[in-house]
Amino acid sequence: MLSILPVTPNEVIESLKSNLKKKRKALGYTQAEQASRSGVSLGSLKRFEQTGKISLEFLLQLAFVLECLCKFNPIFGYNSPTFRSNFMR
Repeated sequence: MLSILPVTPNEVIESLKSNLKKKRKALGYTQAEQASRSGVSLGSLKRFEQTGKISLEFLLQLAFVLECLCKFNPIFGYNSPTFRSNFMR
C-alpha cells in the first residue's frame, strides 16, 4: 500500500492543525475548553486551527491536554525515561 506522507513544512503544518483539531473534537472539547485546560489563549488556539501559526511551547501544551504529547518524542531522538522498580535491583 502506498502512503503519502507530508513532505514540506506547509504540509506538516496542515497535517498538525487538522489532526489536533480532530483530536480536540473527538475528546469533546470546545476551543474555549481546550484553551482553558492548556493555558493557551483562545485567540492563539483559534489562530493555530485557522493558519497553523503557533509557538512550539503552545503547540506542546495543546498536545499535552489532548494526550498526544508523547508523539513528539521521536522527532529528535528523545526517548521517554524508563522507570524501574527498586525491587528489581
